[in-house]
Amino acid sequence: MSADIVDRVRAHLTETFDVGAPASASVTFLGVEPIEIARFPADSDAIVRYATIGCSRHPMGDPTEMVVDPVAGPRAEVILAVRGGLASGGGVVRTLATFAAAPAVEGVVLRPDLLLDAGEPLWDGAPFTAVVLRAEAARDLPLDPPAEPVRFLRAVPITATEAAWLRLRGVDALVEAWTEAGIDLTDPTRAGVEL
Repeated sequence: MSADIVDRVRAHLTETFDVGAPASASVTFLGVEPIEIARFPADSDAIVRYATIGCSRHPMGDPTEMVVDPVAGPRAEVILAVRGGLASGGGVVRTLATFAAAPAVEGVVLRPDLLLDAGEPLWDGAPFTAVVLRAEAARDLPLDPPAEPVRFLRAVPITATEAAWLRLRGVDALVEAWTEAGIDLTDPTRAGVEL
């Protein structure tokens, strides 16, 4: 079933974004099935999307549970949307693959408003060291019951200062600050919002 899910996720995103076939790269971590990072061409708004494919092979769950259901449980993929793409995209493939492997490696359940801190620039020269996951990346992909649908979470890059603000005040306060400042969250060179 897991290979079928990967194929369905790729087809679903290709149809959803409707910009042509993506280019892709694969990253493998010890003990984890490969994670593909697909780069979808720019859409009419010049937005380039980098999407993980493979995180949703298996449901996410608490690794401390004695019995893990191999079918039921939340599934997700991560999408980074960047205006114009990344001039210096080195490192973004590995960073996104690391986030996508976190459920299998660390037992993290990817969900909206979760902060994922890379501890280093998200890509070469990036002013961002972390992302906050949001829920509006693409429509869910239904799977055959009892499997839950695959959710597509948008990875919004944030600076170290914004990450600290989020930890202190919560994601709603950060989103409000972005809105008030008119921040373009797809701008890969944007400055952090003044908090």
